[in-house]
Amino acid sequence: MKIKILALLMCYGILCTNQIQGQGTALPAGVKKITSVEGITEYLIEKNGFRFLLFPDKSTQTITVNITYEVGSRNEGYGESGMAHLLEHMVFKGTPNHPNIPQELTSHGARPNGTTWLDRTNYFETFSATDENLKWALDLESDRMINSHIARKDLDTEFSVVRNEFESGENDPGSVLFERILSSAYLWHNYGKSTIGSKSDIEKVPIDNLKAFYQKYYQPDNSILLVTGKFDEAKTIAMVNEYFGKIPKPARVLQTTYTEEPVQDGERYVSLKRTGGKQVVACAYHIPSGVHPDAAAMDVLNECLSSEPAGRLYKALVESKIATSLWGWCAALRDPGFVYINVDVSKDGDLALAKSKLTNTLDSIRYNPITAEELDRAKTNLLKNQDDLFRKSSQLGLTLSEYIGMGDWRLVFLYRDHLREVSLEDVNRVARTYLKASNRTIGEFIPEENPERAIIPATPNVASVLKDYKGDAVIEQGEVFDPSPMAIEKRVTRVQDKGSVKYALLPKSTRGKTVNVNIGLHFGDENTLKGKTMIADMTSMMLDKGSNTLSRQEIKDKLAKLQAEVSFSGDKGDVNVSIQTTRENLTQALSIVNDLLKNPSFNNVELDKLKAEQITSIEEQMTDPTALAFRASQRLNSPTDKNDVRYVRTFEEEMADVKAIKATDLKKFHQEFYGGSNATFSVVGDFDPAVIKKVMVANYNTWKSEKPYKRIESKIIEKPAGSQEIETPDKSNAVYLVQQPLHIKDDNPDYAALLLGNYIFGGGFLNSRLAVRIRQKEGLSYGIGSMLSADAEDNVGSFMAYAIYNPENREKLEKAFKEEVELMLKDGFTAQEVTDAKSGYLQSRNVTRSQDPTLTSMLNAQIKIGRNMTFSEDLEQKIKALTPEQISAAMRKYIDLQKMSFIKAGDFAKLNKP
Repeated sequence: MKIKILALLMCYGILCTNQIQGQGTALPAGVKKITSVEGITEYLIEKNGFRFLLFPDKSTQTITVNITYEVGSRNEGYGESGMAHLLEHMVFKGTPNHPNIPQELTSHGARPNGTTWLDRTNYFETFSATDENLKWALDLESDRMINSHIARKDLDTEFSVVRNEFESGENDPGSVLFERILSSAYLWHNYGKSTIGSKSDIEKVPIDNLKAFYQKYYQPDNSILLVTGKFDEAKTIAMVNEYFGKIPKPARVLQTTYTEEPVQDGERYVSLKRTGGKQVVACAYHIPSGVHPDAAAMDVLNECLSSEPAGRLYKALVESKIATSLWGWCAALRDPGFVYINVDVSKDGDLALAKSKLTNTLDSIRYNPITAEELDRAKTNLLKNQDDLFRKSSQLGLTLSEYIGMGDWRLVFLYRDHLREVSLEDVNRVARTYLKASNRTIGEFIPEENPERAIIPATPNVASVLKDYKGDAVIEQGEVFDPSPMAIEKRVTRVQDKGSVKYALLPKSTRGKTVNVNIGLHFGDENTLKGKTMIADMTSMMLDKGSNTLSRQEIKDKLAKLQAEVSFSGDKGDVNVSIQTTRENLTQALSIVNDLLKNPSFNNVELDKLKAEQITSIEEQMTDPTALAFRASQRLNSPTDKNDVRYVRTFEEEMADVKAIKATDLKKFHQEFYGGSNATFSVVGDFDPAVIKKVMVANYNTWKSEKPYKRIESKIIEKPAGSQEIETPDKSNAVYLVQQPLHIKDDNPDYAALLLGNYIFGGGFLNSRLAVRIRQKEGLSYGIGSMLSADAEDNVGSFMAYAIYNPENREKLEKAFKEEVELMLKDGFTAQEVTDAKSGYLQSRNVTRSQDPTLTSMLNAQIKIGRNMTFSEDLEQKIKALTPEQISAAMRKYIDLQKMSFIKAGDFAKLNKP
């Protein structure tokens, strides 16, 4: 009755207003429509200055609520470094009306997060599209905007969690080098300060200062709300006005930041010496603000330089084997930003030569300008990425936070327009203007008598450049799609006849006519694949590196023009291909994939590059605590026979195997094993089933595998439980890993209870028992959780738990974990915990099925094991029926501290040093 009365009052309020906006949509009094671009509409609540954006997309079954505050590390003062990021953590601590935010997020099955960057902070939740969930999310965000507990007791534990996150970044030399280069490139502007902040500021920030920072910036006139997904616009406008319109406008006036970085007056050099498995040389140049048209031209220039495999730097450094990999990135920011180029060199490579080749290639653009072919390729790739972004409403919505931080959300469209307009002259002009040695920060300082200067233009006025801006037409919308298991099953066409391709097809109308395809090839058996694990892995990795008819670059160019993303992966006797493209480009994309699967060239040059990349990656992992701990856990129940396909190699063995690979090995393996005899195929999205069936039959029914296929049985090799300690010198962060093998399949009567029990114990977002105790209360770990798995065909499963932490907290962490296991086994679970977990976990599964790429993979996996969506439906019904007693009994039956192995990797030796 209250809801009905409220609805009537809301309707009355709407009818009493005299504001008519858009196509006859009545707005509540005091709410004003500002502008609309390509389906996104901006509104203003006039009395407090709060702005909100609505981006409806009926084709998705989820809603994303994202709120962006125009405050980042750029706004921090002396002693406040890391304050914006610390606040991001603190507002998860609760409000008077929402005392346990992590619990609420889990109960609503939300996919949440918060992020902080140089110009902005944002929080978002993606959840199932219901009015109840939307009201909850709006109530939550409006409440924690001004009523969050910024309390000393919470800071006492959270500061160490943030410090733990800081230390985790300190483990990566490449990340630290990035910070050092920017701090040298920016002498005065806060872009030179790491967003995570300094350790001392994180540890010593006064609570009153943090609260003042919160009250200053977390206000309605300094934030923009975005709602995207499936929702009723009129209802949502009324809801937003109800929850945010009551917040008073603050009395304070925000001062615009005014620090400008002076023109750099000479090349700067940074040297960093730390333990690591690879060498890195990198450089940064100052570039204009993201609002300036030159920002798009710089993106195109960066693509011409760093793309793989056609980029000039890639050819000069990676193809020549001087480096193993590289990447480049343009930071488009509110104030003048930077372009950053990173080059990885193997541990025993020539770093000086790599540095010289890097700078010489960059400097040579003056007399060896970018060509029309390079420009066309770069623009095609970048515009494809833009097209992909605009077809995915949830991704575009979250990306808007970056442009809000830059000055206005509409800049995302203006950037796209600038990108379209970039000319060859533009690219070569920005290269001459900004890629000057005096504007570069790298590994040395070189004085010059007549240094050149790169004058960075001032940030244009946002209101002026966007005056009367309209944008493109709104992208075609998709259909309303029900992601429940049986609704999906009713729409799927399945064929699993012997002797032909097995497939599952689910045609539906999608936003931007997108379609996802998943192809699986299954071959070999336990005997024929003996000793060929690395060969099988490398064969799948080489599939997209060139065919007998297409070079690697030609493949990349063709896929870009088809707006197609294609990836290959392999494991033992399986190869999987994932494709995402559009309806009109699907058959051409499938034709390219067919060519790559059947006719890979296994080019020696490309193989050498791949081997170098893999070796560098292995070298890096050999000093990384996380990689070492997880590899140790994988080997716990691995066979001892090195030729067994289930054997898990050490990093040293893996490196030796990579070095020994030859192109002839891969060609022979492909010839003997690859074929369509046991192919599986799934398609979800906008496509013609008749056309796809014809393509599948033509491409795979007559392509036979020479070696017969028999599923490789998974096994648990019983080994005594114990404890391992792995020393990783000079690493600030440590990893704690717990593993217990379980003899269980996913059709076991206890499986549903174990799933939900683990979800309560260590699977929920920040409110699982482990997270509440170890992160929320004691602040011992930034990342903490547990996982439970069970195979679909063999009695093989596992319970795992993990945490990252400071080595000083090793004993406290292990004590807390074991105590929580003992309490769970002793006291079981409460009725409220179970009720909340059911709601959150089942909604989360619904969100997973609403993602087309995930659903496509799910359907393909079902084909291989002979299942359909009925299994998911039955499992969810079992979960709904669970009692606390059943869950507690299942956990006591399977979870046993005495059967767990504990792996700790970190710099523990330093604890004994003075």
